[in-house]
Amino acid sequence: MKLVEISMFITRWPLLGLVPPAAWLVSQDCENQILALLAGLGAGYRRHGDCAIHESAVVEQGAVLKGPIIIGEGSFVAAGAYLRGGVYLGSNCIVGPSCEMKSSFMLGGSKLAHFNFVGDSLIGEGVNIEAGAIIANYRNELDGADIKIRHGDNVIVTGVKKFGALVGDGCKIGANAVIAPGALLRPNTHVPRLGLIDQFAYD
Repeated sequence: MKLVEISMFITRWPLLGLVPPAAWLVSQDCENQILALLAGLGAGYRRHGDCAIHESAVVEQGAVLKGPIIIGEGSFVAAGAYLRGGVYLGSNCIVGPSCEMKSSFMLGGSKLAHFNFVGDSLIGEGVNIEAGAIIANYRNELDGADIKIRHGDNVIVTGVKKFGALVGDGCKIGANAVIAPGALLRPNTHVPRLGLIDQFAYD
């Protein structure tokens, strides 16, 4: 596990104070993780059930928010966006039109352009994901086999069927790229437009 400490990919992750050491364990328990953060959230948030939206954030009419959700200071969620299954947006994040986020964290200054899907993932700070790029979370072609990740010379057996990606700070993901389930993108990785990242450890 030391090879994939979340803090090696997302510098400010420890400031959230979450317990699970592995990204796939966080995303599997995302709703409870967000509920725990909601309980300790400071002032300056508007509360709507188990959704907390910072007073300076903008959520356009037509966005669908299914809590628990935290939307941080200065963030923007466009009409047609769909957030569900436990979602955390840090400060100054953007979720554009027709984007879907499911059971995911996205830290400060990161952006989804439009027509993106991000499932069961952790996204660091200053990440930009261009239009149409997908972070998939389920191995449909393997009938939902547990996610196994090839990382260097090692194979990590996660024990979970759904996990998208751990996306490090400063990554850039080009338009219409596909990040296959179980990706670990080191900070400042650039994925080209129409690119495919697949780190699954096939037998």
